[in-house]
Amino acid sequence: MNNSDVTGTLDTLIIGGGQAGLALGYYLKAQDRTFLILDASPRTGDAWRQRWDSLRVFTPAKYDGLPGLPFPADRLSFPSKDEVAGYLEGYAARFDLPVLNGVRIDHLWREDDRFFAACNGRRWEAHNVVVATGCSQAPKIPDFAAELDPAVVQFHSSEYRNPGQLQEGPVLVVGLGNSGAEIGLEVSRSHPTVLAGKPGGEIPVKHGPTAARYFLPVVRFVGLHVLTLNSPIGRKAAPSFKTHAAPLIRTKSKDLAAAGVRLTPRVAGVESGLPVLADGTLLEVSNVIWCTGFRDDFSWMDPAMLDGDALPRQRRGVALDTPGLFFLGQEFMYAAASATLPGASRDARYLAAQIPVPSRRVAARAAT
Repeated sequence: MNNSDVTGTLDTLIIGGGQAGLALGYYLKAQDRTFLILDASPRTGDAWRQRWDSLRVFTPAKYDGLPGLPFPADRLSFPSKDEVAGYLEGYAARFDLPVLNGVRIDHLWREDDRFFAACNGRRWEAHNVVVATGCSQAPKIPDFAAELDPAVVQFHSSEYRNPGQLQEGPVLVVGLGNSGAEIGLEVSRSHPTVLAGKPGGEIPVKHGPTAARYFLPVVRFVGLHVLTLNSPIGRKAAPSFKTHAAPLIRTKSKDLAAAGVRLTPRVAGVESGLPVLADGTLLEVSNVIWCTGFRDDFSWMDPAMLDGDALPRQRRGVALDTPGLFFLGQEFMYAAASATLPGASRDARYLAAQIPVPSRRVAARAAT
C-alpha cells in the first residue's frame, strides 16, 4: 500500500514513529487493524540518528529489541545511537508497518466521534488517535540564555554532535543529568570544561558488560514492575522523575573529576553577557551547552483535549475525558521505564488491547 495515497477513515492514527509508535503498530497489525503512523522525521529512526555522535544507550542489547525482533547485537553490548536508528528503520520495513515520514501535524481536533489531523493542507481522519511523540519534544532553555554575549557559542544538547562545533576556549555545560555528564566528559578532552548543576544520584556499580549481566536486570525489573503508578512507592517517585535529573549511569562524578571537569553550583542568570552562578561567580567561557532537558509541547492539539497545556487526565495512556485519545512513550506514563525501549514495548502491548475497534470498520488507504 502506498501510504501517501489513502482515503477513508482510519481505525487508528498514530502520531509519532519512534520506538513507541512502531511497537504499537506491531500489535495493531497483529490484530488486523487499519492504521497509519505519521512521523515528522524524514527517515524512521532519525530521533536517534540526530543525537550526538558518541551516544550509546544505557540498556544492553538484550533489552533493546521491540516485539517480534531481537536487537541484532551482542546481548551484553550497548548499541550506538546509529545502530538503534538503523534497527528502528529495519523494524518498520521488516513488518511492513505503514509509516509516513516527513509529516509534522499542525493541528489535531475532534468532531463528534472522529479525530482529524492536519499538516500542510493534508488531512487524516480516524476513530482513535495515539499521541506517541515521546518526551523529547521541545528543548528547554532558560530565558536568560538570550542575554549571553553573541560571541559565546551556545546551543542545546539536542543540537550537539561533537566537540568540532565548539570554538576555542572554556566550555560551560549546564545540567548534570546523564547527557550533561557524557557531553561534559567528551568536550573536556579538548576544552577546559565547567559543569554546572547538581546530580540526581548515581547507580552504585560500574556501567558495562558485568553490570549488564548482574545489575541492570534488577534495575529493569524495578523500572518496569516496582516503580509504577499502581504501587505507593511508584506514585511517590513519579513527580521527581519528571522534575529532577536521573541518576548518573555511565559517567560518574569521579570520572568527571579525573578528567579535570570542574563542578559548580547551578547557573542563575547572565551578567555582562556571561553566565553567573548561584553563588555570584561570573564564568568567562567561550561556549555554553544547555543540557537542560525538554518540555512537552502539545500546542498543536485542540486545547479542549488537554489539561491546560499539559497532558489530560489519563491512566496508562488512556485519556479519561476524551474517548478514543491515547498517549504513549511519555515519561512515567505508567512506570519509571515508560520512556525507554523496554518500557515502550510493554506499554504498547497494553495500549493495543485498550484501543476500541470501531463498530463499523472502513478500510483505510491514507488521506489527502
